[in-house]
Amino acid sequence: MDVKLTLKLDEDVIRKAKQFALNHDTSLSKLIENYLNKLTNDLQNEEHVTPIVKELTGIIEESSIQSYLQARLQRDKK
Repeated sequence: MDVKLTLKLDEDVIRKAKQFALNHDTSLSKLIENYLNKLTNDLQNEEHVTPIVKELTGIIEESSIQSYLQARLQRDKK
């Protein structure tokens, strides 16, 4: 069931969001609905992360991840 929601946002943000929605062939309402849905799902999934995964999160440096991804892209191009 759809319910009406009134928001107060910066005029420039609204203008950019409307243009983004138009460029992606969707409505501003659907864009915001999808964003809020993803946000709340991500938060729910975060709550289900096991303690060991939380403990391991962040132990690999970002530069190592980037190097791995670049090497994998190079390999996949061959």
